[in-house]
Amino acid sequence: MHTRTLTVILFALFLVAGRAEAQFTPRAATVPAEDYHIELGLMLWKPTPELSLTTGNARIGTVDFVQEFGITDDRFREIRGVMKAGKHKVRFAKLPIRYDQNAVLTRTITFQNLTFPVSANGNANIKWDLYRFGYEWDAISASHGFIGLLTEVKYNKIAASVTATGGGLGTTLTGATNVTAPVPTIGGIARGYIGKSLSLTGEFTGFKLDRSSFRGKFYDLDLSGALHLGAHLGVQAGYRSIDTDYRVDNDEGTMKLTGPYFGGFIRY
Repeated sequence: MHTRTLTVILFALFLVAGRAEAQFTPRAATVPAEDYHIELGLMLWKPTPELSLTTGNARIGTVDFVQEFGITDDRFREIRGVMKAGKHKVRFAKLPIRYDQNAVLTRTITFQNLTFPVSANGNANIKWDLYRFGYEWDAISASHGFIGLLTEVKYNKIAASVTATGGGLGTTLTGATNVTAPVPTIGGIARGYIGKSLSLTGEFTGFKLDRSSFRGKFYDLDLSGALHLGAHLGVQAGYRSIDTDYRVDNDEGTMKLTGPYFGGFIRY
């Protein structure tokens, strides 16, 4: 709730500032940092995870991977790219998320219709590849910032497995699931410059659909600040929150990642 309120306030402030500048200030040249055609960036993100999956034909039991296996914060690398032509931008990003954790089970869990008993030596392995393919149109553009509309396809490839030995098991027991879920999202982005070297950016995209055969929710909030070291190089730090909930066939999942990130980018 707090992040949504913050996003609304941020966009409202940028909207007011953009309209005021457009009405009362003669149009000036774009700040040098925004005069580019291609942007490439690398961000290091260390989010706090919430990961729960329900699998199998019977949909018996939900496995909370953070609680059952003690999955903790880890750092991931995201590659970002932007191609710009005037007010139009094509965006791409790839974020591989990996968790691999061993633990002695403290209660009996069910995954893929398999029962993993208490005191078994368990392993949880989660691979979540998140791709973003997007288009941005900067509808309102002023000399020191812009407000734009943003639409993206979040392409999710999720593979999760639970393996256990011991605890009365006569052999190694493994349950695995794979889900591919492309999710269309829509939202907005706003950026404002403080001088020519410091910019503040807020963007949000989201989607929610609930049908008998499919349920999908994806909210992506990104708030950041960037220091532009000339026209071609910059460093960036921010806070990102991804909140997703899905049901595809017999698989359900609730996954939320929130936390700070930092990185850099080049433009030319």
